[in-house]
Amino acid sequence: MNPDALRGHMDALLLSVLEHEPLHGYAIIEALTERSGGALAVPTGTVYPALRRLERVGYLASEWATVGGRKRRTYRLTASGAKQLAGERSAWREFTGVIGSVLEPGLRRAEAAG
Repeated sequence: MNPDALRGHMDALLLSVLEHEPLHGYAIIEALTERSGGALAVPTGTVYPALRRLERVGYLASEWATVGGRKRRTYRLTASGAKQLAGERSAWREFTGVIGSVLEPGLRRAEAAG
């Protein structure tokens, strides 16, 4: 997948992966890869700065935990992060609807009539 296509969507992807359980950075990367069926191979140099930024704005909280015998920083979604994720999902649905209506106008009319 074109890395430029992820620009502007990384926050939503990270918040979504952390929605149900705290994870450490490498587990977050693995979850992104798994959920995307291998289409997303996001480098650590992209993920870790984004995690720190999301923590600074209050969407994530982190703590040190021992995972598999190693100390790792684990991240969890905050209440503010859950609210942001809901907004990101709403914006995504609107965005895909608008783009879909341009790229596949006949399909949109058929769905509206159906």
